[in-house]
Amino acid sequence: MQHLEEQIAHLTRTVDDLSEVINRQQSEIDRLTHRVAMLYQREAAREQDGGGGVVIGDERPPHY
Repeated sequence: MQHLEEQIAHLTRTVDDLSEVINRQQSEIDRLTHRVAMLYQREAAREQDGGGGVVIGDERPPHY
């Protein structure tokens, strides 16, 4: 009986630890999702303003 109680206590601790890890990971996922959404919005605004040009490699911008 004592062995079963020890095993249950160990499993309960493991479940609590895993729950804590999952909560931290979800917080990180939420934070990163918010950042990606902000970047999408920023890029969409940049494209609307016409400032979405990208310099590739050694290519000089048109004002040179």
